[in-house]
Formats: sequence, structure tokens, C-alpha cells
Amino acid sequence: MMKLFDSHCHLQDQRISNVVPKLITTALDNGIVYFAVNGTSEKDWPKVKEMSDSYPCILPSFGIHPLWVTKRTPSWFSTLKNYFKANPCAAVGEIGLDKGTRGKKVDFADQIEVFQPVSVHCVRAFGDLLPVMKSLGPFPAGVILHSYLGSAEMVPEFAKLGAYFSFSGYLMSLKESKAKKMLKSVPADRILLETDAPDGLPKSDNLESLFYIEKDSSHPEDHNAQVQNAAPVEGSSSDSTCCDAKNSSAVPNETLNHPANIKTVLAYVASLLDVNQEELADITYENASRLFSYEGSKLIL
Repeated sequence: MMKLFDSHCHLQDQRISNVVPKLITTALDNGIVYFAVNGTSEKDWPKVKEMSDSYPCILPSFGIHPLWVTKRTPSWFSTLKNYFKANPCAAVGEIGLDKGTRGKKVDFADQIEVFQPVSVHCVRAFGDLLPVMKSLGPFPAGVILHSYLGSAEMVPEFAKLGAYFSFSGYLMSLKESKAKKMLKSVPADRILLETDAPDGLPKSDNLESLFYIEKDSSHPEDHNAQVQNAAPVEGSSSDSTCCDAKNSSAVPNETLNHPANIKTVLAYVASLLDVNQEELADITYENASRLFSYEGSKLIL
């Protein structure tokens, strides 16, 4: 069986809290070996830690998403540093820049100072992100540009700074020609795959091939869902949302993305790169394993 590495997801999301054990078991049975679970605010860091303590396959990350920067507490940074001190296996994320209708442009220099791999959110702000990274970089520990939808032309500049390019179901929102050009510009040793689950449900002509999660209606909409619904993805029309597949009449409105759908992302990216799925799975797994093999990581314990 192919080994896969979900380089960015949010399994701490309250909308799926009632099915997490079953979800992880299904994903493991389908070849997903590790999940990089990213926090988005002080409120969900405890849940990310709890999941990491409970599951060897979960690699935790702590950070403040740009949408929640204005709601952080005065002690947020000391709290963040304490989380990293207590959890040496943790990386940084999700942080970044957002120019969506509800997003905020933020200075995330403090969060990068932890010297672990950093998972960066960037929506319609790559032109702003590049100079920020140039002023702070390079980043020998690595920077994950999660759900990358920037241009092919910017890839070499980001790569020089230590960036990795992670692709999710959102890639399917781009015109195929643009997606293919951009993918082919990414160095083979910098490509990653992710799901951003429980958001980012991929498009598929064969809906039966997808794994679905029923939303837990007992919980209010998680703030990560609010993040994803805040702005259209790069290159999409202004009246569309990030998760086009969720709006299909063939898919229930309450359906959420499952991390096992990384196999659909794998198939799509492999088809655009003209490589077989097994080869791409090996490449992306090796890249993610190398990136997350820092001192204290679960991968080298």
C-alpha cells in the first residue's frame, strides 16, 4: 500500500469531534501514515495537544490564523511559547496573510521565531507574502505554503527561501492549464499533499470514490470553517466559495472533507504532472518526512 502524509489538516475541528477516532482509523487503513494537525487560535491549541498526546500519527502545530489575530489575548505569545516548550514535537501553524473579505493582514514574525517548520495560509496575498518572507528568511527549517494557489512565476522565489508547496482539493478550483503550469514549476523535492480536512472537499466525477463526514450539528460552526468561507480561493470567481464540491447538488450540504480524500488529490496532481500515483506518493511522503524530522519530532523518536 502507498504511504501518504497529510501535510495540513484540522482534525481538532469541533464539527468532526464525534467521529475523530473512526475517521483516523479509516485514514490509516487507506495509507495515510501521518497528519499534520494545525491549530488556528488559543482556543483550539489544547485540543491539538490532546490529539497529539493520544495519537502517535498526529503531528501538532500551534499558531494563530490571520482571521483570529485581532482576538488573541494579551498573553498569547507567552502561551504559544509554553506550548512549544511543553511539546517539542510541534511545528508552527497555521499562520499567514489573508486579503479575503473577513481576513486580516498580519505581521507573523513572532510566530516564526520558534525555528520549526511553519505552515502558512495565504489567500490572495502572495504579492505581500513574498517580501515578508524575504525580510525574515531564508527558512532552513522550511515553510509550508499550504493549499498553494499562487502563480508558477513566484515558485522559484519562494523556493529559494525554503518554501515547500502543499496541494489540496482547492487546486481543482484553478483552470487546469494554470494548475498544470504551476505544478510543473515546483521542484520535485518541495512538493507536498494535504487535505485541509474537514474543509477542502475535492471535486470528483465519481462521487462514490470520495470519503465523506457528516457534520456534527451539536457544535456551532468551527472557526476554521469560518476561515475557509471568508474568501474565494485564488483564481476563482468572486461569487464562488472555496469548497465548490460541497455546493454540488449531488453532495449533501452538510458533508465535510475526510483526510482519506488525499488519495483523490494525489490522483489529480499526478495526472497533471504526468507521473504515476505511486511515484508521487513516494516523493511527497519523503518530502514531508524530511521536513517534519526536526529535533524533538515524533518522526525521529
